[in-house]
Amino acid sequence: MRYIQEDVIMKRMSKRLSANKIWKLIFILATSFALVSLAMLLGRILSQGVSHFDMQFLTSFASRIPENAGIKAALIGSLWLMSVVAPVSIILGVSTAIYLEEYAKQNKLNDFIRMNISNLAGVPSIVFGLLGLTIFVRLFGFDKSILAAGLTMSLLILPVIIVSSQEAIRAVPKEQREASYGMGATKWQTIVRVVLPAAIPGILTGSILALSRAIGETAPLVVIGIPVILQFLPTGYLDTFTALPMQIFDWAKRPQEEFQYVASAGIIVLMIVLLTMNSIAIFIRNKFQKRY
Repeated sequence: MRYIQEDVIMKRMSKRLSANKIWKLIFILATSFALVSLAMLLGRILSQGVSHFDMQFLTSFASRIPENAGIKAALIGSLWLMSVVAPVSIILGVSTAIYLEEYAKQNKLNDFIRMNISNLAGVPSIVFGLLGLTIFVRLFGFDKSILAAGLTMSLLILPVIIVSSQEAIRAVPKEQREASYGMGATKWQTIVRVVLPAAIPGILTGSILALSRAIGETAPLVVIGIPVILQFLPTGYLDTFTALPMQIFDWAKRPQEEFQYVASAGIIVLMIVLLTMNSIAIFIRNKFQKRY
């Protein structure tokens, strides 16, 4: 009887080990497929765009002639755009998360609000473009300006920042809060000096992903009516502008093959801007991780 039980156990263990090997192989293949696809995409972009990536490309305005086309207006416009999106979305998103996690009562209304915020994170970007067109462009009269586009993009990424900030704040151990209260700190002092510093790595991670989405989105800008070709630079937040995704989209859809190479050079510029933003945020996140 004992030998029969050991034999059954051994067979079960063998099946589990076999299943584990199969799933491990599936995960390795999936990861390899993603990495190979990414490598092929980067290789194609670099091979096509490096020849057009130079100072003349960075300091020239858009042109109908591929050899003279530059990305100056789009690059500066994207930086103006992110100067609106980053502070507005992060301040509103983190503030909302603090209220929902630290101050809001646990009732059906607040649960309904939390659920809808999570659902908004999956709404298509073109819907936010229509919302921005209705409110910021037509109702408030901001027209096709940096402010209108920045506020629209802020609405787009706000749910992602709120949800990620909620999770980061929720992950802070209750013992740290209780220790702060025990030392005589108020609720606000505990939030500012204990909760937020410990939650900053998680908040920044969500913010990085959200801002990365914002700088690469095209649909809301198309709906608002942002132009693709400008021969001047904006001087204020109510000026018309263009952005990197719009310029790249315009070049990519043109039939001339030369513009495909110019579009690849534009993608390289967009990747550099994105990686620079992410590197700064990651540096700040790692600094707080070491401290707390």
